[in-house]
Amino acid sequence: MNDEDAFDFPDPDRHAKWVQTTDGTDRVYKAAKKLGVKMAFGTDIVWTPGLDVKQGKFLAKLERWFTPYENLKMATYDNSQLIKLCGPRDPYPGEISAVKEGALADLLLVDGNPLENLDLVADPDKNFVMIMKDGVIYKNTVK
Repeated sequence: MNDEDAFDFPDPDRHAKWVQTTDGTDRVYKAAKKLGVKMAFGTDIVWTPGLDVKQGKFLAKLERWFTPYENLKMATYDNSQLIKLCGPRDPYPGEISAVKEGALADLLLVDGNPLENLDLVADPDKNFVMIMKDGVIYKNTVK
């Protein structure tokens, strides 16, 4: 991680917890892939002010262990399958993560091919030219 992406912890105890949590990452990801463990992408940084904007960077950094396709699938389809395991607590009634009439899906139009360059998701302000959620367009810079 470069300095721009480094975490700035307010105290040494939090830094020590971060190191302890992340030290086994390489071993765990390799073992999980080898064993065929179902995985999804998630992070609790959305609850830390200022770090939520770095989620795309963290997804792109997983290229060390996963292909761009595997990363995007974990962050989209696999996450939707995980949500569907919530049963009655499922916040999205109906079909999700499918682009078809009646399904719930968020759509992103990316300026480039993230299957060839996953770093495109690291800077959504620049590279996401259209963002649509629940049928509402929130950003459209397509010319």
